[in-house]
Amino acid sequence: MAEQERMVEAILFASADPVTVAELEARMPHGADPGEALVLLRRRYEGRGVRVVKVGDAWAMRTAPDLGFLMQKETVETRKLSRAAVETLAIIGYHQPATRAEIEEIRGVAVSRGTIDQLLELEWIRFGRRRMTPGRPVTFVVTQGFLDHFGLESARDLPGLKELRAAGLLDNRPLPGGQAINDDEGEDLAGQSELFED
Repeated sequence: MAEQERMVEAILFASADPVTVAELEARMPHGADPGEALVLLRRRYEGRGVRVVKVGDAWAMRTAPDLGFLMQKETVETRKLSRAAVETLAIIGYHQPATRAEIEEIRGVAVSRGTIDQLLELEWIRFGRRRMTPGRPVTFVVTQGFLDHFGLESARDLPGLKELRAAGLLDNRPLPGGQAINDDEGEDLAGQSELFED
């Protein structure tokens, strides 16, 4: 009987799903009594961290209910940002503080509320000061979490035109409007340094 108990224990331990007595009989040698082995095995596991339990008409090994909290698993879910979210994030990073209207003007399309909400939920952007213009639109700025995720000390550390071209992320096409950029003047485009002031 001790050998039969070991067999039942091995089958239950290795099975992902509960196993019926009929399935145990089919796997065990002819003449074995898995029913009796289950009773003995169940008694042996009483008070232990793992228990032999009946699930419907089948049997399984399960964690003791009072130790279930130890089995919780926290996973980090990786989600890819949509192209719209990446563009919006880049615009806010380079032109902060930026209003929704400014983002839409640069992108050339409307910014959906879901895109902004996703970036707010990730805590990569936050609400900035309201602009002192008609309608007092809210502005968006990048957060410390954004800087931390991308290994930046401040938004000024974002790569400039020279670095983006060197990395092959930009080509040397002229800007809309027909004027070509020379690398030296690309750094101070449109007084961008003032855009980073709070």
